[in-house]
Amino acid sequence: MGLERFGSTDDEDVLQATLTGPDGTEMCVLTWGAVIRDLIVPSASGPQRVVLGLNSIEDYIAHSPYFGAIVGRYANRIGQARFTLNGETHRLNANEGRNQLHGGAMGFGSRLWTIIDRKPSALTLALVSDGGDMGYPGRLIATCTYELMDKARLRIVLEATCDRPCPVNLTTHSYFNLDGSPDISSHHLMIAGDFITPTQADLIPTGEIKCVEGTDYDFTTLRPIGAVQLMQHRICYDTNYVLREPSGELRHAATLKSLKNGLSMELWTSEPGLQFYDGHLLDMSVPGLGGAPYGPHAGLCLEPQRFPDGPNKAHFPASILEPGIVSRQVSELRFSR
Repeated sequence: MGLERFGSTDDEDVLQATLTGPDGTEMCVLTWGAVIRDLIVPSASGPQRVVLGLNSIEDYIAHSPYFGAIVGRYANRIGQARFTLNGETHRLNANEGRNQLHGGAMGFGSRLWTIIDRKPSALTLALVSDGGDMGYPGRLIATCTYELMDKARLRIVLEATCDRPCPVNLTTHSYFNLDGSPDISSHHLMIAGDFITPTQADLIPTGEIKCVEGTDYDFTTLRPIGAVQLMQHRICYDTNYVLREPSGELRHAATLKSLKNGLSMELWTSEPGLQFYDGHLLDMSVPGLGGAPYGPHAGLCLEPQRFPDGPNKAHFPASILEPGIVSRQVSELRFSR
């Protein structure tokens, strides 16, 4: 496994590790944000890049919309940047209007992680978040392990412990594009979820659990992402899906497929929810990997997660980590051609 300097931030080196899997799958990981900077998998027409990434640490710091990052302490949004736990109200750093997104302005996706273990096909990074960080209680230790396995599989294990009760929801935030086309609207998508958690205009859940059947949010069968646009339905996806089977065990959550090159990606996860974001806000002023321009819909996100605003919705799946317990979130990306 190669390890090289990628740049620096705040006078600290940012490192890039290169992993190689048993079948030739290759990925590059940064210590900044635990970012998956690049992921290249075998396809019928040869090696295929499947994620969006940038060319310098300066570009990541100035422009990245969480490309490939591990986000937390609490991924997605917390309404009004506050929650009450055991009778105490905690006010968080608000970085999206009055709400908090992905753990605040200095969330885990823009912090330096430390490599604590590395092998040719696996890497573990760790991050310590002190009590009060972005408004959260307790000292939290998080780890992220990436492992390239046989049959073009990438396993991602996210663990955390905390010395006080605290909301925890880590996720991986890669933007996927399976064929290098400028727009992923023709990619086909299936999500194993019959319900969504609808939101207000600021993307904070209303608390409802709504069936997708007969709506533009129905991805229960494989279909083109942009099909509703062809019907002149003006819809942008940034939505949490309620996955069918009970959480805790690894199970199939989504399939993404390119008809252009025949490459498919299955997402398996232990988590109760999956955020689907179609990349409609992308408009990068700097080139991506290979000089690619990243405009609207250049990539999409599939984020395994606990539900957004979970600490403020008692009927949503539990998201409070107690001292002495290990939070463990496991996902796998399985590619086939």
